[in-house]
Amino acid sequence: MGAKILYYLFLKPVSLLPYFLLYRVSDFIFLLFKTVFPYRKKVVLGNIQRSFPTKTAAEHKAIMNKFYRHLGDIFVESFKNFSVRKSSVDQRMKANNTEIFQQMKDKGKGVVLCGGHYNNWELYALAAADHTPMPIMAIYKRLSNAWFDKKMRVTRGKFGLQLVPTVETSEWMAKHKDEPFCSVYGFDQSPANPKKSHWAQFLNQDTAMYYGPERHAKQYDMAVVYGKLRKVKRGHYEIFYELVTETPNDYPSGAIIEKIHDILASEIEREPQYWLWTHKRWKHKRPAELTSIL
Repeated sequence: MGAKILYYLFLKPVSLLPYFLLYRVSDFIFLLFKTVFPYRKKVVLGNIQRSFPTKTAAEHKAIMNKFYRHLGDIFVESFKNFSVRKSSVDQRMKANNTEIFQQMKDKGKGVVLCGGHYNNWELYALAAADHTPMPIMAIYKRLSNAWFDKKMRVTRGKFGLQLVPTVETSEWMAKHKDEPFCSVYGFDQSPANPKKSHWAQFLNQDTAMYYGPERHAKQYDMAVVYGKLRKVKRGHYEIFYELVTETPNDYPSGAIIEKIHDILASEIEREPQYWLWTHKRWKHKRPAELTSIL
């Protein structure tokens, strides 16, 4: 019941506001983060400090403040998604190099599409289906509240993206293995089991990495494509698709995982304020023994 009240009395009404008013709300959220309610400040600042050890304390603080301002925008833009029109999504999320998907489809190959929690991934979810001629799905972790989980799936999938829970991923892929499809991975979160993870350097830190994108690319012989999502101006984004490989089985274990993390690291170093620094990305320490699942 609480989720329904939150949605109908707050989230949906706020989503109906025009963007210029939403950004006033975002400005207020930024002031709260900066002065009254420093949301996960210790986590954010610690992540930034370890990722950029050669930067000064003033530079670390500047990145953090820019991040909080961007995070306010992400909040209100995500609220907007509950009522946004497709014409607005098309205007605010431009795509480049989409011909990659048709080229892969013509070869009978599916695509593992990789991206981080960088810039507005929620708006991208609404735009993604228009960028590829293949069926497109995104793997996500179910929310604990069943009603709100359904509402989020409907919102994210209302323009063609299929949302598949993590526990159903293998079953979905096996069912669609005879047709080229595109699977979307937000690969930059901390894996649940550090012993069944690939470990490598990411942003100057020893990091546990999901096997998922590489495992599925090799299992179904799918091309790997990276989506570089960049912010043009407030509320407007652009994605650049880049082919990582169309022969994943030519790579040794872990090489593709490290390659997509290297691309993400380059994007973060270019404009660090747009990554999700609130996440406890480095909560695990490398175990003495590892179990490869590739």
